[in-house]
Amino acid sequence: MEALLALCIGLLTACGVYLALRGRTFSLVLGLTLISYAVNLFLFAMGRLTLGQPPVIDGSGQHADPLPQALVLTAIVIGFAMTAFVIMLAIKAKAELGNDHVDGLSDKDAHD
Repeated sequence: MEALLALCIGLLTACGVYLALRGRTFSLVLGLTLISYAVNLFLFAMGRLTLGQPPVIDGSGQHADPLPQALVLTAIVIGFAMTAFVIMLAIKAKAELGNDHVDGLSDKDAHD
């Protein structure tokens, strides 16, 4: 289970970095989203995965650590806000520059 989770985190991170390094804004947004999913899974893994345990102390003494869940919920909210900001910034840049390259150059200028 831990090896599969580590493989998923590594795969999401690798794909996210590859997409974030592309020259288009949509690829950048998609890459940042994949990296944020990888970070959320990493936070869950750092808090030890426990199955079937309540997140709140119920008197039996067995419970999951609620701190990683709180951190991931906060990271999800911040991730949505960051994604919305980057999408609006990309739409504004495309409207003013006429293309969606992150450096503002067109395809013809980028190859020169």
